[in-house]
Amino acid sequence: MLIADTGQSTTEDQYGAAAAASVAASLGAPLLDLDAFDPQSIERGLIDHKLISKHRAMPLMRRRGRLLLAVSEPAAMAVLDEIKFRTGLVAQPVVVEADKLERALRLQSRGESLLDGLGLDDLQTEAAPEPDTNGEIAGADETPVVRLVNRLLLDALQAGASDIHFEPFETICRVRFRIDGILHEITRPPVNIARRIASRLKIMAQMDISERRLPQDGRIRLRLADGDGIDFRMNTLPTLWGEKLVLRILDGGGGQMDIDALGLTDSQREQYLFALRANQGLILVTGPTGSGKTVTLYAGLRLLNKPERNIATVEDPVEINLEGVNQVAVNNRIGLDFALALRAFLRQDPDVLMVGEIRDLETAEIAVKAAQTGHLVLSTLHTNSAGETLGRLKNMGVPSYNLATSVRLIIAQRLARKLCPHCRKPSLLPRDTLLEAGFPPGEIDSLQLFSAQGCEQCKSGYRGRVGIYELLPISPAMADIIMRDGNALQIAELAREEGHGDLRRAALDTCAAGLTSLDEVNRVT
Repeated sequence: MLIADTGQSTTEDQYGAAAAASVAASLGAPLLDLDAFDPQSIERGLIDHKLISKHRAMPLMRRRGRLLLAVSEPAAMAVLDEIKFRTGLVAQPVVVEADKLERALRLQSRGESLLDGLGLDDLQTEAAPEPDTNGEIAGADETPVVRLVNRLLLDALQAGASDIHFEPFETICRVRFRIDGILHEITRPPVNIARRIASRLKIMAQMDISERRLPQDGRIRLRLADGDGIDFRMNTLPTLWGEKLVLRILDGGGGQMDIDALGLTDSQREQYLFALRANQGLILVTGPTGSGKTVTLYAGLRLLNKPERNIATVEDPVEINLEGVNQVAVNNRIGLDFALALRAFLRQDPDVLMVGEIRDLETAEIAVKAAQTGHLVLSTLHTNSAGETLGRLKNMGVPSYNLATSVRLIIAQRLARKLCPHCRKPSLLPRDTLLEAGFPPGEIDSLQLFSAQGCEQCKSGYRGRVGIYELLPISPAMADIIMRDGNALQIAELAREEGHGDLRRAALDTCAAGLTSLDEVNRVT
């Protein structure tokens, strides 16, 4: 049976090669083995995909005003004039074997956007595009670049990405999406259009497209065909091989999130609600970038957003729009920073203030004083745990007695990827491994853990994310330790005595509940 299959394949290969040689002879065109081409090097976006499908002709390479075009039958020659008209390039046909061409066309089609044909032309920037004074984005031949950029932006939204990375290198151009906190390579556009992609995005963000030596910041506001608006925050960075661009997708839906949807345990939820009900005090949410701090704060603001309250926020930038809340975006170019905005807020008869991040002593002092004088203040800080937050503020120069009398609650959080419910599989781990991970000996025998597998419904066995939280209410005993300049270890020890678990314990509980894997727990805590 194996011999028969091998012989049949050889016969088919010989037939395909002979047919291609016959077509090449009749057309007077060279013969090419398509297997000699790297699929990543084939230039996409140069010709409309519908034109390729219609004529079964694939563009392979552009060089010195000529386009190398793979064909497998004489009828495909009819496309040459149309390609010259659309691209301004002289199409030079080469004959390839029909089965290899069809296979390459299928692979290329499979790599096209998931949203191809779903309103790409309806994607619009709210600000009118500016003309390209350098002529880089002018002309009909740039339409594929525009469509490529639109397609990638829509694909990122479809995939639930938080960031889009456009990265030029010496021989490749790479596009990656950050999905559920992990970067995934999506595609590799031709390296020779990397600069045009950058120019297109800079026009959309209303940046200076002639400036390629310095970093720039911009914002893109897109309106989809259904009327929904999406915001992207964009930054450019000059690198050795061109400008790297990163777009952060600003999820306006976070302002609609309820506290019940955050993933807090019942006791943690009550502690957060108790702190929000206070008339004054400081609530701090800590964690690394991308851990969901802003969503946690806005879930609280949404609960506080009542007609009888005056709420103001200062952020860099404003990521979530919340009607009824006065939101201010930091603008360092004109001197509008967190401290200046906070001082202005205090003259605006506020009830609740939200500071996007405490970065320096001046901002910290104003926030603490506001919390001591009848205002509820919410803010974020970049620390690894709740206990370390107090040490960080003391290192900034905030006196211990001010912290003890102003801070009401500290929330440390992480986001872990959730196991896909369709393909997760039971995981049997040695007892020593579970003990080393931190599971109590009495719980190990009844544990049922799961690991990632991967299926058509998910990314590498994970789908979505779940919050992991450590809450530290400032009790009288905790305030006493802070007043006596206690360190993070003493604070953590008292927190355990008062029944407050740390981040690692919360992560292990999430793992034991089957929501995530031990590998993911080890990654985020």
